[in-house]
Parts: sequence; structure tokens; C-alpha cells
Amino acid sequence: MEYVFTLKYQMPPQDCEEVHLMQRLAAAGCGDAQVAMGLRGRVMLNFRRRAERAEPALLGALREVREALPGARLIEAAPDMVGLTDVAMVVGVSRQNMRKLMLTHPMSFPSPIHEGNASSVWHLWDVLRWMQGRGSYRIDNAVVELATVTKSINLARERGHLPELAHEELVKLVA
Repeated sequence: MEYVFTLKYQMPPQDCEEVHLMQRLAAAGCGDAQVAMGLRGRVMLNFRRRAERAEPALLGALREVREALPGARLIEAAPDMVGLTDVAMVVGVSRQNMRKLMLTHPMSFPSPIHEGNASSVWHLWDVLRWMQGRGSYRIDNAVVELATVTKSINLARERGHLPELAHEELVKLVA
């Protein structure tokens, strides 16, 4: 199976010379990564990786990037945090159709992780699972699997930035 995913990193700006990055990544096994430079100190690695499952594909890439770029900090694994347009493209429907689904099913449609005046953002996995539950949408299982792993990576990353709390009680209060 081929998995297409993105890993976004923050790193010291002096370490962001593109040719040097590509050489270090290739030496660590990330020859399948396409490098895109963003804001100063931001690097986006686009992968197209063959594996039996999404988890080893992503975890292998994370290990290899850590080896190649030890000073880099993961910002986000994608696809995960998406707007309705992104979901519509994955599922093969129009954005208007996605908006209609969201508005006509306010109690069952997944809650966004961010709700703003201009746009809202969801975990792709949450919306895909909801759509699978409706039974009328054909969603590639590889995409659901990939969204599961990227959501897990992002949540683990975020949890690592938090002080230890009474986790069980917190989960009960917010669920």
C-alpha cells in the first residue's frame, strides 16, 4: 500500500539549507521525502511511502527524520487537522455537501477542534468515521488508517507539552 503524508517541523534556521537537509534525510533513509521550506525555521516533508500499514510507514519516517535532523521538533503530522473543503476532497463530494451534512446533523456530526469566524477545523479521522457510520460513502480504508495514525501522533505530541494532570478525571469531564 502507498501512503501519502506530511510531517511539518520547526528547526534552527541555520540548519534549514535545503540541499544539506535533503542529503541528511537521504542518508537516514528518507529518500522518499520531498522537502518544502516555509517560514524561516519551518520545514515540510512530503512522503510517498510504501508499507503494509500506515503506522510503520509514519513511525519509520518519524524515526528517520529524528536521526537525520536531531534538532527538529515536530509541529504536525498530516492529514489530520482539516476544514470541510479538505474532507470533501478526500471523500469525493462538494464542500457544499459537507457543509449541508454538518448543518443537518448538528448533534451527531463531529465537533470541530477549532471553531472560528472564518473557518472551523476537525480531525479528519473523526469526520471519516462519522461518514463511514452513515454507510452511504465509500471511503478508502487506507485513508482512514492514515488519518488514525496522524491524529494519534498529533495528540501524543500535544500531550507531551502538557503538565501531568489527573488524566482519568479529565477524560471523564470532557467526554
